[in-house]
Amino acid sequence: MDYQAITYEITEGVAYITLNRPALMNALNTQMRLEITHAFKDAEQNARAVVMTGAGASFCSGQDLADAAAGGTIDMEATLRDEYVPMLKSIFDCKVPTICAVNGPAAGAGANLALAADVVIASEDAYFIQAFTRIGLIPDAGGTYWLPRQIGAARAMGSTLFADKVSANQARDWGMIYETAPAAEFEAHIKSRAQQLANGPTVAYEQLKKAIRGSLENTLDEQLAVEAKLQAVCGNTHDFKEGVTAFLEKRAPRYQGR
Repeated sequence: MDYQAITYEITEGVAYITLNRPALMNALNTQMRLEITHAFKDAEQNARAVVMTGAGASFCSGQDLADAAAGGTIDMEATLRDEYVPMLKSIFDCKVPTICAVNGPAAGAGANLALAADVVIASEDAYFIQAFTRIGLIPDAGGTYWLPRQIGAARAMGSTLFADKVSANQARDWGMIYETAPAAEFEAHIKSRAQQLANGPTVAYEQLKKAIRGSLENTLDEQLAVEAKLQAVCGNTHDFKEGVTAFLEKRAPRYQGR
């Protein structure tokens, strides 16, 4: 694909996807949604970890409202079904670990785009805002799914009704995201985290994602059975053998992702 709204590159096993409409705070339009979907599908085949971030001072300001203004009306149900769902699923279902590096404000659908990743790391200068009620809408792009699960119903309800800004550190303390890093160290921290995943046991990461996500719907007995089944997959990999050998030889493992 000829990427126009994002940039995409793979370096040392890490796919870097950068939302690249900085003059519009990386607002999501149809072209960007298609490109994000395409890039994640390519990355899970050709990389061992993925980082998504934003160009310039913002991560993503959400839906490009100029799309609706230009046409007068917009078929929101069709847009969400045909463009947002494939994009979000390409991130959520990606077989390799995904990091969303929130380098600046993440608003509306942009905030929920970030939450689709496995791990969200934000600059301390960033913030999240569910701005939907400010224009007479409800949270979409997965917001009503992820927020109650991550921060609880009370905080999910309050932060969406009032459309309050949630600072990066507050989001971390609430459990919405994994961690924050100082702005001056943010890029280096993201690269270090991404490289750690890219050098890791890829098959185990894929099974880990299945296990944790499935646990939200399972009983204890069901989850114990899932663990046994998925652990058998991991136990038959080259990387498990390499991990044990490296431990016994007191050296760093050299994982191959198989």
